[in-house]
Amino acid sequence: MACRDDPTEPKKLDRRELIRLQEQYGELVRDLFTEDPERVILKLLSHCNAYLTELAALRAHHASVRLRAIALLENPSRTVLQRIAVDEADSEFGKAARVRLEKLSLD
Repeated sequence: MACRDDPTEPKKLDRRELIRLQEQYGELVRDLFTEDPERVILKLLSHCNAYLTELAALRAHHASVRLRAIALLENPSRTVLQRIAVDEADSEFGKAARVRLEKLSLD
């Protein structure tokens, strides 16, 4: 008798899901080539997970993306905000991180 949910077996992706992901990827590549990449990244930032938002807050190339990511960080990302506030205390990113930490403390 075979086990239905064998953790060693790779999950099978539904064909419709695969097609949807391929279309999403194609649209993203098209947007990056035809639009302003900074605007595309800003648009994507509102839909990404906490890890990617933290990464953008720490390392994004565009200042506007970093500032928006800092503004989107929530309580679980306090350590990232503190790191930015300390490491970049004299920059606009450090100031934004301190402001966000204060706002999270009030909530």
